[in-house]
Amino acid sequence: MSPRADSPARTATRVRARDSDAMAVAAFVLGLVGLLVMNLLLGPAAVVLGVLALRRHTARPGRACLGVALGVADLVVLACLVTADGTWSWSLT
Repeated sequence: MSPRADSPARTATRVRARDSDAMAVAAFVLGLVGLLVMNLLLGPAAVVLGVLALRRHTARPGRACLGVALGVADLVVLACLVTADGTWSWSLT
């Protein structure tokens, strides 16, 4: 066995860390896009991914927290739209 070979546990830890970082970035992006389109779908998805990333101890906790905050903001925007217009989407007319 070469000294550069990683143990399976180390490889699994590295993969899990990479996955949690990807979840944090995805939460941020989904929350940001959700402010403009598909609030009902992208808001909760951003919240779930952000919370999962935080629970898995991501190296990007700021992005995960922003993803959660933007996901909640998506839902608040949706609630305001429904209250104001009685619609589930943006309305220009």
